[in-house]
Amino acid sequence: MYRVYKMEYKWIVLTNTTLAILMASLDANIVIIALPKISSDLHASILETIWIVLSYGLVTTTVLLSFGRLADMFGRVKLYNLGLVVFTVGSALCGFSNSGQELILFRIVQALGAAFLFSNSAAILTDAFDVKERGKALGLNQVSIVIGSVTGLVLGGLLTDTLGWRYIFWVNIPIGIFGAVWSHIKLRELGTKTGGRIDWIGNCLLASGLVLLLLGLTLGPLQILSEIVELLMIFGGLALLALFVFAESKIEDPMFDVQLFRLRIFTTGNFSVFLNALQEAHSY
Repeated sequence: MYRVYKMEYKWIVLTNTTLAILMASLDANIVIIALPKISSDLHASILETIWIVLSYGLVTTTVLLSFGRLADMFGRVKLYNLGLVVFTVGSALCGFSNSGQELILFRIVQALGAAFLFSNSAAILTDAFDVKERGKALGLNQVSIVIGSVTGLVLGGLLTDTLGWRYIFWVNIPIGIFGAVWSHIKLRELGTKTGGRIDWIGNCLLASGLVLLLLGLTLGPLQILSEIVELLMIFGGLALLALFVFAESKIEDPMFDVQLFRLRIFTTGNFSVFLNALQEAHSY
């Protein structure tokens, strides 16, 4: 009987986390096809329209590792459940936006929820599956990211044409509520909580570097800034990111262990993902 219960539980974990990751990854691209309609209805500027897309990826990238640390400190399932709630609330607010600035703000809320999901789903799966099945479970879970990225484009266009662009966000509400209730009832903490602290230096350097770099790259082509200011922002962002790498190698308890890049499999795998992301961005 105990063996059957364990089998049931691990598949519940895989199904729930895969649904959540699919939903979170889908929303990275679901707005792309709808952007012309969103921009027209909200009278958003070109810059606001660009950051409706960029804000989501920027926030998830910046806080992902720190949210993983928080989960180790306070409980993975607890913060995963919080992520489902925050993402669902953020999705609802996005649908009620009345301006480009509001939509960017609510996309940030949505991204915070997504970061909790991305940072905890793999850890929860690792706790639920034994070593022999762990690779398969993680692989199936990560495939949902690719599916979500592709499906987001199709679903975004379909919903915008039939129901209106606000439904590209509202479609998450029933899914998010179902996932949150199911997770709260069924998932349980299996991992051991650990100590540690938040790497505020690393967080500030990474966030400020990415923001400066992306602002320079997006404001420059729009001729909002002078070329000198644009270059200063770009190189300033790159310098902060370089400083982030240096600081992480010196901090006792960093948000990211840069020594991992000494592992060839880790480095080549992440570089392949980076090239794939560039190709996807170019195709858009």
